[in-house]
Amino acid sequence: MASKRAIEPAWQALYDTAASQEGLFTTRQAAAAGYSAPLLAHHQKAGRLARVRRSIYRLTHFPPGEHEELVAAWLWADAAGVFSHQTALSLHALSDVLPAQIHLTLPTNWQARRLRVPKGLTLHFADVPSRQRAWAGPVPVTAVLCTLMDCAESGITPDLLRQAAQQALSRGLVAKSELKHIGRTLKPYGGLEP
Repeated sequence: MASKRAIEPAWQALYDTAASQEGLFTTRQAAAAGYSAPLLAHHQKAGRLARVRRSIYRLTHFPPGEHEELVAAWLWADAAGVFSHQTALSLHALSDVLPAQIHLTLPTNWQARRLRVPKGLTLHFADVPSRQRAWAGPVPVTAVLCTLMDCAESGITPDLLRQAAQQALSRGLVAKSELKHIGRTLKPYGGLEP
């Protein structure tokens, strides 16, 4: 009968994981690097780690990242979600939108879960295929066209939607033919081009 051997803690493995996630990691990722809950508590007391939220920690000496709040939300969702709607507009630098909430789209099979959603996080449920995804630094985000469609369907103000669509067109991120639905949505407000 083989005995279960504990994994020797590997600081470099933990650091490498955290480095790709703006200094953050989950308890599951820590366990894969050999860090038990008591060992994490020991490093937290020593000031090497800080608890961000339940099951998510931060290396204290790691420089703060631009998307740290988004990474924490993504890790909360087991890295299963993709940032969408107004959050995606902001990540793509389209329009002057300043989202008050973080918008995260999770797979539809998450709808059946009982979730304790962190404050400031708005969830959407859809199965977003890989071709409709992009990356903004360390986090996944809906592709530009998918983002515009989500925003059109969620009732973003016509001015912000028009601005985002026009910026996407001028930057060559979408073709005008791809924006027929956006044009129909904006028709009562003067169309795509005012």
